[in-house]
Amino acid sequence: MVALDAEIAAALAPVREAMKGVPPPAPGDWRARRELFGAAITAQAALWTAPDGVVVTPCAAPAEDGAAIPMRLYRPAEVRSPALAVHLHGGGMFLGGLDTHDSRCRAYAGLSGVPLLSVGYRLAPEHPHPVPVRDCYAALRWAVANAPGLGVDPSRIAVMGDSAGGGLAAGVALLARDRGGPAPAAQILIQPMLDDRTTVAHPDLDGVATWTAADNLTGWTCLLGRSAGGPDTPGHAAPARAADLRGLPPAYIETGQLDLFREEDIGYADRLGRAGVPVELVQYPGVPHAFDTFAPAAAVSRRAVAGRVLALQGL
Repeated sequence: MVALDAEIAAALAPVREAMKGVPPPAPGDWRARRELFGAAITAQAALWTAPDGVVVTPCAAPAEDGAAIPMRLYRPAEVRSPALAVHLHGGGMFLGGLDTHDSRCRAYAGLSGVPLLSVGYRLAPEHPHPVPVRDCYAALRWAVANAPGLGVDPSRIAVMGDSAGGGLAAGVALLARDRGGPAPAAQILIQPMLDDRTTVAHPDLDGVATWTAADNLTGWTCLLGRSAGGPDTPGHAAPARAADLRGLPPAYIETGQLDLFREEDIGYADRLGRAGVPVELVQYPGVPHAFDTFAPAAAVSRRAVAGRVLALQGL
């Protein structure tokens, strides 16, 4: 069994100690997870250090059903590129929001010199598929339509996300292709959640998983209801289900060696490459899902952030 990275293990130790007396929520109990994980995500967000000078401006995009999608535009003190990344937060499809990812959006913008547009898409189960991915696609369309006023080249707008947000970014790339809409310049997929069939634990993840098979089943059931894991899941919801990956934008895909999503992420990268899509795949050794949120100062986390920043600068 692969050992946890030492710095990540040290950061997780007090978390695991605190959780010893807390029984894990039952599979499907999204309310308990939203309360438990929501507090943890908020606490972890405070660990990120953002560069000074990033200007944050609230804005909104119209959803397909007329709702207003809240967003935040992050402009670094020194804009070094006419590119833009539409950022989609993680949280298993039922957690997270603009606030939970505020500090990391500031960090990405400040370190890369590339502005970010963070999207507060509506969450499942209150808003199941296709609402989340369509909200994210509406944000991409808004960015393209407003590119001149933002000082952005519309041909250099990427989609970017972590975990569920990575899955949504991949779904937006598919949706844009299938609708003939504005194509993202790239898809930056950070430990993406891609396959609703990933609901079985791996023995090598026992005791180290930070996102379990039960958590994953809960997230996909929130998004897809009883059809989760069945034969008819659309690729726009779970991109690993898409039969045809041709014509998609270049991809940067990151995963961890001890991540529940390891196989689906590597498999998706391989399928993209076979479909003629340029792909950069990075796997970090000895780390679980969302490792950088627990220890952003760890050496492996700093390498991961540097890789994401380079992917942004590559736009």
